[in-house]
Amino acid sequence: MSFSLNHLPKRTDKPRTKGITLVLDKGYSVRQAEDFVEACSNYIDVVKLGWGTSYVTQNLSEKIEAYQKAGIPVYFGGTLFEAYVLRDQLDAYVELMKNYNISQVEVSNGTIWLSDERKQAIIKELSQEFTVYSEVGSKNPNDIIPPYKWVKIIEKELAAGAEKVICEARESGTVGVFRPNGEVRSGLIEEITDQIPEEKLIFEAPQKEQQVWFIRKFGSNVNLGNIQPADVISVETLRLGLRGDTLLDFYSLDDDEDLNKVMNDNNSISNTEK
Repeated sequence: MSFSLNHLPKRTDKPRTKGITLVLDKGYSVRQAEDFVEACSNYIDVVKLGWGTSYVTQNLSEKIEAYQKAGIPVYFGGTLFEAYVLRDQLDAYVELMKNYNISQVEVSNGTIWLSDERKQAIIKELSQEFTVYSEVGSKNPNDIIPPYKWVKIIEKELAAGAEKVICEARESGTVGVFRPNGEVRSGLIEEITDQIPEEKLIFEAPQKEQQVWFIRKFGSNVNLGNIQPADVISVETLRLGLRGDTLLDFYSLDDDEDLNKVMNDNNSISNTEK
């Protein structure tokens, strides 16, 4: 018998442009990737092969193929892009992506110095052949970018051809749009989304509390990035209100009286069973 549960929020269908779950693969094997997509392919929109892990991953072609066969785009991490740019090997990086049939690219400058003008020029160039995800924000926790500059950079990178802009948080969720303790810089998010459509943004949110904050703030179809493979199902339940953290946020009976009635009925049933 299939599940039949009323009043769940409406999730967008794949291929999604909104409600994206971008997963961080930190070095899965081919078998792990195959098992992962078997369990979660409906909820994985993009896989990023984290930082420079692609360079040292064995059987890389087979792993990429496992994702692509499941209809899941894969791309190399932004740090690998930066490593190639740092060595003035952007052309070699483009050829590398073509060799692996990769159609997405992350353009970032979270670690290296890359002028805004040069970054925008690269986005414009690469967007002719690839879907570009640009990333804004520093990986250095001491490098605080004021909100107005976030907005300005994001606007220019979208205009240059970026499909989405990733708001930096790192794997730890302690930089960029978050404070060192993992707390959301809510004022920054408010200012960014006041001027940039949130569907054009991907918020890196590796911690559960951060995922809950964004889902409550922007709804089930907010774009989330740096999701650990083991957390994909968990994130989907948060999006649907099927975990305690968001259960009542997306319960959509007509009014609070209906909700109270259902809860009272459930309590009556529990007392009867006792």
